[in-house]
Amino acid sequence: MQNREAQKAQRIREDKEALHSRSKDVVKNWANTIAGQRQKRLEARKIREDNEEAERVQVDIEEAKYQAEQRRKAIEKAKTQQYYQTDRVKGFHGALLLTEVLKERDAQVELKQAKERANQGKDKELLRKFQEDRERAILEDQMAARKRYEERATVANFQIKQIQEHQGAQEAEEREDRREGQEIQRLARLHEWERRKLDDLRRQEKVELKLAHQEHTSNRDAIRAIEQQKEEEEDEEIRLFAAAKKKMTKLRRERESEMFKKVQDHRDKMVNLLSQQLKKKVDNEDERIAKAVAENEAKMEADRIEKEEKIKAELKSIAEHRAQVLAQEEQARREKERKDQEVLELKMEADKIFQAKQEERQRKQLQDRKNLAGTHLKQASVQKQVLVQKKQEDLEYDRKNFDLIAVEEQQFQEYAGHVIRKAVDGGRNPYPLIKAAREGAGGGKGPLFDGKGGIRPSYMATDGQGTQLSAYQGPTTEDVKSLHIAPADKAKKRLGFVW
Repeated sequence: MQNREAQKAQRIREDKEALHSRSKDVVKNWANTIAGQRQKRLEARKIREDNEEAERVQVDIEEAKYQAEQRRKAIEKAKTQQYYQTDRVKGFHGALLLTEVLKERDAQVELKQAKERANQGKDKELLRKFQEDRERAILEDQMAARKRYEERATVANFQIKQIQEHQGAQEAEEREDRREGQEIQRLARLHEWERRKLDDLRRQEKVELKLAHQEHTSNRDAIRAIEQQKEEEEDEEIRLFAAAKKKMTKLRRERESEMFKKVQDHRDKMVNLLSQQLKKKVDNEDERIAKAVAENEAKMEADRIEKEEKIKAELKSIAEHRAQVLAQEEQARREKERKDQEVLELKMEADKIFQAKQEERQRKQLQDRKNLAGTHLKQASVQKQVLVQKKQEDLEYDRKNFDLIAVEEQQFQEYAGHVIRKAVDGGRNPYPLIKAAREGAGGGKGPLFDGKGGIRPSYMATDGQGTQLSAYQGPTTEDVKSLHIAPADKAKKRLGFVW
């Protein structure tokens, strides 16, 4: 029953889901519904985003092409700059600069010659103009001299006027000085009168001070008499105190003598009493000594007997111990012999084992040496192959290097030829460029070395200047060589090459 209800419910649910799916399929294409409009907007948005993405992709592609082109240009520029920094190209550019300098020099020479030709007909005109300028300058100098004379006269008149003014001022100053002198004399007389008046006052003060001093002296004598009387009274008191002190000292000494006498009497009594007690004690001491001597002798006899018995017991114990030790030593000797025999047998067995191991080790070492010899042979063969391979690689590297040098030489000759043609078309002297563009790197004047990549080395003279030798051999070369240079097979400084 429950299964049927469950199946029925399942069918109803499936029917609803199928109906819902058909409804969605029907409705999804409707444009006048909210869902349809939303779907339409989403589709339009997706199309717009796809178009924008396609445009961005196209822009990225164009940007990548532009960046690649920029990188290519930068690489080409870097290669060109590196190529221009090579020694040979720099030397060629130096020759190009020399060509430009020669061209500029020729142009300057032509300009100078043209100026000289243009100035040939202007000498007379220049002479006439120079004379006119000279006459005009003379007139100007005369006018300037007259003007300076007038200025000096004006200055002289002004100076005379200033002198007169200075003289008047000086006379007025002298009158003022005389008036000030008279005033100073009057003040001096007044000062003298005041000084005399002040001296009189000072003399009067001195007289008064003298009288006051005399009065003070008389008063001081009276004070000294009073002080002397006081001192005498104090001395009397001191004498009385000293007499009383002497009396007290005498009484103290008498009392001390009396006390000492009493102490001495008491001491004598004590000495007598102690003498009597000591005498009585000596009598009792003799009796005690005799008794102690007897007791000591008895004790010594008992100790002697006890000591003899102890010695006998010790001798007996020593004999027993000696016998026991001898027996133990004999047993230990036999045990040691047995152990030594066992150790000897073990050593013999170990020696046999060691001998076997040594033989095995020798056989193994022999085999290892054989293996090592084979390994060495293999390594030698491998090293030989490596050397051959390395030599082949070096030859291949040299070949590639020669090819690269040839390519560089071709590029340089093309570049140099283009520059030389441009220089010739521009009317410049191409000799420095042709000289710098010769085949072979190195910048020397010697012959080309084909086996070394076509380089052109330099050969220096053996003198102090080290001048580079020429690239040709003149008719007198052999004569010079015979005079200054030893033969090649006997030379010590150089090989004798002359190019």
